[in-house]
Amino acid sequence: MMDAQKNLYREEAYELLAVLEDALLELEQHPGNMEVVGKVFRAMHTIKGSGAMFGFDDIASFTHTIETVYDMIRNGRLQVGKDIISLTLKACDHIKTMLGTIQGEEKADEAKSHKLTEAFRKFLPQKEEETPGGMGKSLPEVASDRDAGEAGTTYRIRFKPHQDLFSNGTNPVPLLNELRGLGECSVICHLKGLPELQEMDPEGCYTGWDIILTTGSDANAIQDIFIFVEDTSDISIEPIGCILQDEDDLAYKKVGEILLERGDIREGDLEKALASQKKIGEVLVETGVVKRSQVASALMEQEQVRGTRKKHLAGDETSSIRVPALKLDALVNLAGELVTVQARLSEFSARENDPDLMGIAEDVEHLSAELRDIAMGIRMLPLGTTFAKFKRLVRDLSSELGKEIGFITEGEETELDKTVIDKLSDPLVHLIRNSIDHGIEQPDKRIASGKPVQGFIRLTAEHAGAHVLISITDDGAGLDTGLIRAKAVEKGLIAADATLTEREIHKLIFAPGFSTSTNVTSVSGRGVGMDVVRSSIESLGGAVEVISAPARGTTITLKLPLTLAIIDGLLISLADESFVIPLAAVVECVDLTGADISRGHGRHLIKVRDEIVPYIHLREVFDTRGKRPEREQVVITDLAGKRVGFVVDKVIGEHQTVIKNLGHLFKATNGVSGATILGDGSVALILDIHKLIQQAEVDDAA
Repeated sequence: MMDAQKNLYREEAYELLAVLEDALLELEQHPGNMEVVGKVFRAMHTIKGSGAMFGFDDIASFTHTIETVYDMIRNGRLQVGKDIISLTLKACDHIKTMLGTIQGEEKADEAKSHKLTEAFRKFLPQKEEETPGGMGKSLPEVASDRDAGEAGTTYRIRFKPHQDLFSNGTNPVPLLNELRGLGECSVICHLKGLPELQEMDPEGCYTGWDIILTTGSDANAIQDIFIFVEDTSDISIEPIGCILQDEDDLAYKKVGEILLERGDIREGDLEKALASQKKIGEVLVETGVVKRSQVASALMEQEQVRGTRKKHLAGDETSSIRVPALKLDALVNLAGELVTVQARLSEFSARENDPDLMGIAEDVEHLSAELRDIAMGIRMLPLGTTFAKFKRLVRDLSSELGKEIGFITEGEETELDKTVIDKLSDPLVHLIRNSIDHGIEQPDKRIASGKPVQGFIRLTAEHAGAHVLISITDDGAGLDTGLIRAKAVEKGLIAADATLTEREIHKLIFAPGFSTSTNVTSVSGRGVGMDVVRSSIESLGGAVEVISAPARGTTITLKLPLTLAIIDGLLISLADESFVIPLAAVVECVDLTGADISRGHGRHLIKVRDEIVPYIHLREVFDTRGKRPEREQVVITDLAGKRVGFVVDKVIGEHQTVIKNLGHLFKATNGVSGATILGDGSVALILDIHKLIQQAEVDDAA
């Protein structure tokens, strides 16, 4: 059981470190943003507190000093600088190392922990390690704000310092701030004992506070915060509302009951107020029984307890669970097999022409389609988390190479299959490193060419039919076609007299072992990065395109399938062979008559509602034998705003397509991305319309 909890801690810690890293990079751009400072502090506090809870004392001890530094920043006692940000990012990397060794026999590098801790201590006052809250003691190991709404208790805390509290130098405000660090906290200040100005002692404390705190900590942890003022204050800590599980428990005590329970009024006062038709709080204030701040405090307590209970119940309704990826993959595979069986059932029912059987087949079809959509929806994740990882890469590498580079991301909400996302990280790392190293020029060269000192790398994602296009664009020097060609000749990749288009020259950068760097560095020169990109993307059924302009920059686009498992397809036929076109790219289907062909004057063009659309004749592409039908059909597709038609013998209809990868022998087949099994057991090839269009363009250019 404890091992399961430790694994859960590791997963949550990695998520927190991702949030922390993103917040630190944002803080570097906006040092005065105290909201981001608070986010950093809370993340460190949660890693520390949860680490101590599960026995990872080395992580808790290491993060304690870092947390203290950010508490000082939070309280305005220390300014954020690039040195602190860089040090904290190194600390994040070290925590990841510590998380990676907690299950094994080996220990994390203790010398490095000590070195980083000492570096953070330099920011603290000498001979004193300040602690969060500024009261000279460690912050209790408690649940964070994030955990407070998940499980805990609401406490009513009444804090009334004695009049001489200030005489020993105590400041009650850090105490209130420390309470806020334990969970959801509301505070009301009472000025009931405030004397007239001429009678006031300027060094005296006349205020008191009512605090309503919802936290996962116990009363002892709260009591610890007041340990240094116990003798100079009146303090009471009462649990008033546990997190309940039933909607019937959302109601809480009435304002009069709260005031009576607190001792602010007597029962007789309550009965008199209840006899009035006015709100009880107004009556009690008007009659002078209580001050308005006391009623406000009671209302605050009532509202917070109700709100916390309501939030907890709502959280239960929308709760999530962690599921191992293997189980999710198994679910998708089973859904795919069910789709295949459903197709066989539909085929059989249509052949038998049995109304009852056809009704059952339709029900199974609807259920399998719904199950398929749910299973695929579970695997679809936004790219935002993946994109966020590269901010740190750009920051560190640009600093290492002495370049000023801004990083812009767009389309983070674009969703992609988790299986694809998992295999996408390494190719994107190579491409971004390549843009930083080869693309963006050094500041002096940019100034000389009339460019701004700071270069930019833009990472974008967008849907294009059944695919997602991910582009990495830089405003650097662009690809040097002359240098690429010379290197390719030197390595024997092409003949010295070979005639290549600019596009073909650009593709040479993906050849194995190819590099234009003269020196091998930690960033480039070994010639493996771009080759890895191409092989990785092609293994996912995707493609890589390069567009570059001298002195203007380079754009590398990855075209990836939305999913690797199941898609909606349009089933078509050529003679006796069946093919599938991804339905997401299909716009419409129209007839191709002899008159349409005549009007094209030998060119593959058709007029569809006053728009000229080029088309590709699939019979010619696949060298299909047999007589053409008198009336063929054109499937109009739209890929990234470009409309192209595909001429087929017959459009059969929609088909839920379970994608099966082609074997190694057929992997290089042009224009085909996979295969699927039809209801009658035959195989239909899935067309890669993107490659078919590309090949047609090459043939036309030739």
